[in-house]
This record gives sequence, structure tokens and C-alpha cells, in this order.
Amino acid sequence: MTIEHHVSEDFLVAYGAGTLAEAPALLVAAHLALCPDCRADLDLAETLGGAWVDRDLTGEPADEGLPDAVIRSADAVRGDRRRGGSAGSPGRGFVLPQPLRDYASGDAATLRWRAVGGGIRQVPLPMPPGGATARLLWIPAGEGVPEHGHRGLEATLVLAGAFYDRNVWYRRGDVEIVDADVLHRPVAGPEEACICLAVTEAPLRFRALIPRLVGWWHHI
Repeated sequence: MTIEHHVSEDFLVAYGAGTLAEAPALLVAAHLALCPDCRADLDLAETLGGAWVDRDLTGEPADEGLPDAVIRSADAVRGDRRRGGSAGSPGRGFVLPQPLRDYASGDAATLRWRAVGGGIRQVPLPMPPGGATARLLWIPAGEGVPEHGHRGLEATLVLAGAFYDRNVWYRRGDVEIVDADVLHRPVAGPEEACICLAVTEAPLRFRALIPRLVGWWHHI
């Protein structure tokens, strides 16, 4: 299955530069493990950046044909990877890609999931205090997260199953990024539970009274 929704260009550039905060950097690393297109884009950005740095250090003009050549090379890599198999293939039976397995110290089946209400479970991941948070979510088939808004960016990477939000399907490897202007209620697909990685800059704003009263997902 081809990945259709990718990390933003800003995220990818900041990740390549090493300036992205820990939680979104983890999400980008996990997406890159699943997405050959974004790996090729990152390779392209790093190659072009390195060429311009070399030019600045040596004072010599860069090869004018270099950008086009690198872009053609990246396009060729994308084509080879697409012919070689599905970009979103789990591979060796793992749900979590390698960066997440390393971070969580295990795969989805071995983690200690905590109930947060409505059949939804989570595994908070350790992050530096005062910054964005990251957690794995397990959403039962056909169930949804309570309707909520945001006080900052929220990025969600699908790891298993799928979810539907605002007339769009997101499947394994896809990333949804929303900002403070969005009010939404993602719902897992009807066939299987959806497992995803959610990264949020600030606590969510729940519209309904009950989630607010019971402190649903209050750690975010």
C-alpha cells in the first residue's frame, strides 16, 4: 500500500538539520522507516545542503548541474523502491518500526497499555518536560477519540489499521498534522483496531463535558 500523507517539509528539513524537538523527531524517524519517498527527499535535501556548504567552505562555484542530477537520482530511487514492494509493509511481523521499538523497548504486543476510556488504550513515551508529548494509542475498530481541538500542532502517524478523519482515510505510514484551528474526531476503521503514534505540542481541548470531567487523556 502506497503512503499518501507524509510529514511536512518543515518537519523533514528540521529533522535533517537536527533542530527538531525530540517528540516530533521520533515521529519523523518512524515515518521515514516506513516511507521510501520521504527517505529519498531527505537524502536529496542533505545532498544539496552538503553541496552548498562545500561551496561556501572552498569558495568554488557549485556544479550547476548538481541539483538536477540529484533530483533525478532521488526520483530513480523512489521508482526502484515502489517496484520493490509496498511502502507501508509491516515487515517481519512488527507493528512498530525500528525507531519506535527501540524507544518503547518492545513491539505493540509486549507493551503495557493503559486504559483511558471508551476502550482506548495508550502508552505514554518518555519525553523531556515542558515540550511536546508522544504516546502510542490503541483505538478499537469502529471507535473514535472524543471530539477535540488543539492548543498547538498535533501529528499522528498510523502504525496499524486505519482511521477516518474529515473525509480522509489514513493508513499505515500516513501522517495527519492538524493545528489549533481544527476541531475533529478521528475514528478507527471498522475492520481492525488502529494503532498510532500521537505527538502533541500542548494539552487537547475537549468539546464534550464528560471527557473534561473525568480527565480523559489529561496527560496530553
